Amino acid sequence: MREEPQILARWYDFLRYLSPQVAKFPRSERYLLGERLEQASFDVLELLLESVYAANKIERLMKANIRHFTIHDPKTRVISAAPYRDRVVHHALHKVLEPIFDPTFIHDSYATRKGKGTHAAIDRFQSFSRKNRYVLKCDIRQYFPSIDHEMLRGLIERKVACPDTLRLIDQVINSHEAATIPGGRKGIPIGNLTSQFFANVYLNGLDHFIKQTLACRYYLRYMDDFVVFHREKSFLWWVKEKIVGYLEGLRLALHEGKCRIFKTVQGVPFLGMTIFPDKRRLKKQNVIRFQRRMRRFQDRYGKGLVSSEHVHRSIQSWIGHAKQANTGQLRQVLFAEIVFRRERGD
Repeated sequence: MREEPQILARWYDFLRYLSPQVAKFPRSERYLLGERLEQASFDVLELLLESVYAANKIERLMKANIRHFTIHDPKTRVISAAPYRDRVVHHALHKVLEPIFDPTFIHDSYATRKGKGTHAAIDRFQSFSRKNRYVLKCDIRQYFPSIDHEMLRGLIERKVACPDTLRLIDQVINSHEAATIPGGRKGIPIGNLTSQFFANVYLNGLDHFIKQTLACRYYLRYMDDFVVFHREKSFLWWVKEKIVGYLEGLRLALHEGKCRIFKTVQGVPFLGMTIFPDKRRLKKQNVIRFQRRMRRFQDRYGKGLVSSEHVHRSIQSWIGHAKQANTGQLRQVLFAEIVFRRERGD
């Protein structure tokens, strides 16, 4: 059934959701954040009321203000950072669309969903590995840059009927400098909440194809990384062939160099860990990146360029992930070596 979400009618509810988020930030940052939130909210509301659906004004503004930068952690990717006002639009749009699409997602889709996430995906992966001898691990080549705009729009139209909402979705999608292909455009930016949501919508059909048509009981996906478990290796090779055919219909392709069948007892790399049926190991590269980050923090903290609160949040974030693996002794060794001191003035 197609639904007609009214963005303007739900705008007040969205602001009620955003406002309490200010309280989660350090006290020193709350005033500035609240001020930015208020101004951005009124700016966006004015655009929505006056011209969100006229002359593609928002689309032009978005294209003009997006900042692009490259990261190499752990692989090279181009990240697109929208300005604060546009991120408010993205969150508002996501809040409207999520209740419509999330019930259509399979249980074992774990990226950017309430109650899911990397830790839940890792738990589920290990649970499946205890019940199966083999796992097919797949990755889609250049996933975000390969998403076809017309196909994505068609998938959204199956559930959304409101013309104004669809027009705003078009403007958000087209704000990215996408590549032109025969019959349309492709590519959505990495880094936006809406992009992550649309990426889930785009592969939702694949999830149902694998679970229902191919009858794969032990399957899970985290964005464009997905795995199928089974007791027979020959069955997994057959599944891979079927997946390749299905992805061709979405103008996508597997990254052949990253698609392999593993024995579960030998450990399988997934979401930053090597997962065995009875244990988990943090990847060595993850530890090296954390050590490098701490050395940078030590230098910046010593010069007074970063606050202790900022350093603490970064450390706690890493600990939260590292605790999902068997890292008790590793953490003791690492933190015994880390000391933060302010440099004394002359």
